[in-house]
Amino acid sequence: MFLTQASTSIWDALAFSGPAPERINGRLAMVGFVTALAVEAGRGDGLLSQLGSGTGQAWFAYSVAVLSVASLVPLLQGESAEGRAGAIMNANAELWNGRFAMLGLVALAATEIITGAPFINV
Repeated sequence: MFLTQASTSIWDALAFSGPAPERINGRLAMVGFVTALAVEAGRGDGLLSQLGSGTGQAWFAYSVAVLSVASLVPLLQGESAEGRAGAIMNANAELWNGRFAMLGLVALAATEIITGAPFINV
């Protein structure tokens, strides 16, 4: 059996079925979910009021840039997430955690829309 090296093209990495889009979105969702909960607990601002205030837009842009570059560089060097995975921290667990974080952000917004109050205060 021959092992083929992963493509090092940025277009292959960012393709719809490529390795980067879901991983990058999942990582950003994990950071966003934890940050949204921390701000709710600390200041009492719900997710929708956080989005409406615009105070975190610069931090959001920096986070997107840093996490995107940090996620793309190993892929462009020919590494894969599966190749770097261990027994406990594996590539599938990261994908599922990212998916749950995306759902968590939607749940925070839905809770605030339905109840009129942030999740922490419900």
